[in-house]
Amino acid sequence: MPIKKILVVDDSPTERFALTELLTAKGYQVVTAESGEDAIARSKSEKPDLILMDVVMPGMNGYQATRTISRDEATSGIPIIMCTSKSLETDRIWGMRQGAHDYLVKPVNPADLIARIQALG
Repeated sequence: MPIKKILVVDDSPTERFALTELLTAKGYQVVTAESGEDAIARSKSEKPDLILMDVVMPGMNGYQATRTISRDEATSGIPIIMCTSKSLETDRIWGMRQGAHDYLVKPVNPADLIARIQALG
């Protein structure tokens, strides 16, 4: 299924803006969420084709939100790419165990991100 709508989840307005600009320039429709709780709600209401998930957020973190989304029957088919500053191999492994399809470390290389999105679609 081609990816058209992407949910960008990050508590940083700067990161949300940068990813939104990059993705809309490439023709994707972007919706955003500022927290893990918001991401879960938006994943159900917006039905995105892909979620880009930050990890370090106040309240529910990205690992918890990824686990919830990937294990909910209504949203389990949505692939999740974690985009985070957490760069240890153990962080990546933990993210993948929570249900992420891919894991990118910030600052995200725009060409790499687009290539990975296209590979999923």
